[in-house]
Amino acid sequence: MTQTEIIDTLKSIVKPYVQNQQAFETLDEKTDFVKDLQINSANLVDIALDTEDAFGIEIDNESMQRMLTVEAALSIIEEKRAQK
Repeated sequence: MTQTEIIDTLKSIVKPYVQNQQAFETLDEKTDFVKDLQINSANLVDIALDTEDAFGIEIDNESMQRMLTVEAALSIIEEKRAQK
């Protein structure tokens, strides 16, 4: 799975929780889920759980706390997939 495919999957996961549609349309690696997309912390947990399902990985609490940007999410997804 390429990085572009991972980002596309991640976009489909976060889309229902996005409050700032304009920021979502320009989503890139530097996009912050809370600051830019205005996703609340409760929904970040939902995103982490949906990410686990979509990629067949398990995200521990420490990784979940780091998963605040697209770049961090990519890193965590790639790291967890490599451990499988």
